[in-house]
Amino acid sequence: MPSISSKIDYSDSVIRCCSVILLFIATLPGIALAQESSSTTNNSTIIVLSAPDDIKKLLIKHFKLPTEPFTDSTAEKAFLYRAQNEIRDLLAVEGYFAPSISLSHQIQGKVTTPEIKVDPGVLTRIGEISITFHGDIAQENEQYKKRIAQIRAAWPLQTNSPFRSAEWEQAKTSLLSSVSQEEFAAASIVTSQARIDPDHARADLSITIDSGPIFHFGEIQITGLKRYDQTLITNLAPFKTGDVYRRDLLHLYQIELQKKPQFNTVSVNISPDTTQHKSIPVQIALTEAQSQQFAFGAGYSSNNGARGEINYRNHNLLDRAWNLTSMLRLEQKRQTFFTGVDTQPDQNNINYSLGASLQTTDIENLKTVEQKIGVSRNYQTPKTQMQLGLNWQREHKKPEGAINQINEALMLDWRWRRQVVDNPLHIRRGDVTEIRIGGGSQLFFSDQDFIRTYVRQQSWWPVGSQDVIYLRAEVGYTLASSRFGIPQEYLFRAGGIQSIRGYDFKSIGVHEGNAIVGGRTMATATAEYTRWFTQQWGAAAFADIGSAADNWQRMHAFLGYGIGVRWGSPAGPIALDLARSNETGTLRFYFSLAVAF
Repeated sequence: MPSISSKIDYSDSVIRCCSVILLFIATLPGIALAQESSSTTNNSTIIVLSAPDDIKKLLIKHFKLPTEPFTDSTAEKAFLYRAQNEIRDLLAVEGYFAPSISLSHQIQGKVTTPEIKVDPGVLTRIGEISITFHGDIAQENEQYKKRIAQIRAAWPLQTNSPFRSAEWEQAKTSLLSSVSQEEFAAASIVTSQARIDPDHARADLSITIDSGPIFHFGEIQITGLKRYDQTLITNLAPFKTGDVYRRDLLHLYQIELQKKPQFNTVSVNISPDTTQHKSIPVQIALTEAQSQQFAFGAGYSSNNGARGEINYRNHNLLDRAWNLTSMLRLEQKRQTFFTGVDTQPDQNNINYSLGASLQTTDIENLKTVEQKIGVSRNYQTPKTQMQLGLNWQREHKKPEGAINQINEALMLDWRWRRQVVDNPLHIRRGDVTEIRIGGGSQLFFSDQDFIRTYVRQQSWWPVGSQDVIYLRAEVGYTLASSRFGIPQEYLFRAGGIQSIRGYDFKSIGVHEGNAIVGGRTMATATAEYTRWFTQQWGAAAFADIGSAADNWQRMHAFLGYGIGVRWGSPAGPIALDLARSNETGTLRFYFSLAVAF
């Protein structure tokens, strides 16, 4: 490194060179430096390092000391020359541009130990900051003036803060990203300079950004598509030809395509060619998955016990990219066979579903055999789902110690759900809201006139850097003259996971003979605090309260509370809870785990 004069201009090339040298030195095999101590006299001490603690840690990590004594004075001078150059480069990266480095000797009896002394000097701090814009973003437009002001306000390096080359490079990268993320896909850094004044320990920063022209989305170009029509891809685009370019829309588009079972891999990009900025092609490269798949699974839930299942999927039914799903699931308390077909969403995010199922249950001395067929119209965006369905159901209800019944209903059902969360698998902040309204009439193939309503709200709030508070509330009410003649799916029971822990699954409801059956009213709530000790392991404390009955007057609050262990698996948190029933004092474990193979 050249000697330091009273004032030197360090361009970005010099700063980057220092970073490269640091990276190269870090890859060299190093040895632990000897700590300066009056008791250090053994033969393994080759050289002593004297420096402030933070500087010593940096040098111990990145600077290589000799492993053997110097053979002569020439070797010692060669080492000092190397040390001066490499240590200066290391300190420059950390903002020290005028260090003092010398080699002396410690004499203890007959032992002479070389000592390298490092005085880093004064830490360089940031002085003036100049951020200049050229290109279309610099035109006389109030929208762009406001955007430039926001970009400058978000600049992380402030006057009088320490200057470090790594932070300088990161700040420039973030600045360029904020300009290019919307409209200006070809934005670039024209010039950037860190002007260093070592005499005054000051760094003046300047950077010039050329935004380039405004980009607009053009046609979608697809490679790798063989079995399917291009509309399977184009209908999912969150933008239209001519829309202003936004990087987040490309990211959202790629996520939606990756969710499609028809594809193994998907890449969505543009090439920011300024000659095509008025209509930039969107390039999609993909590989198709096998259209037919068999899957086998096993698992356990405290609600329904052990289970095994077989799935068959065809993702190209009738060569129309429709999804056929058939599933046989055998659980200790419930057995289900289901088959259904889903069409592909159109340009308005609307698709249709047709399904049929056969299910038997044996829960709380109530046995049911249910046949069901339904069709629905579905609307879905990344945050919102809306479904309008028509379902016919026939249920054979067998309560122990009471009269068996056959209930039939043709129900028109509307469902709306909104999900805004930071991470679907590991939520720390967000809300999920669900509303359902439906009903049937004796005039249209139902045994009873009824209207069913249901509302659920779930909310998460972060506490500190890792902890989470979770609140849940749900309310359901079926308006009818009587619960008889209404299938159990349209009535309410409570208890178990996602309801009231401390009580068995669906054990809270209406007594009918020796069985617990669904009532017309239900309300439950949960408050839970999770403390994450590591990224994967945490503990939770919770309280659940609620009830289900045939009317509001007969509601009696059931309270359950306890503690649990959380494991942040790749598929989402897995819970092991120990809950106590406030009614009986009974302790119950709750565990939910599923393994596919």
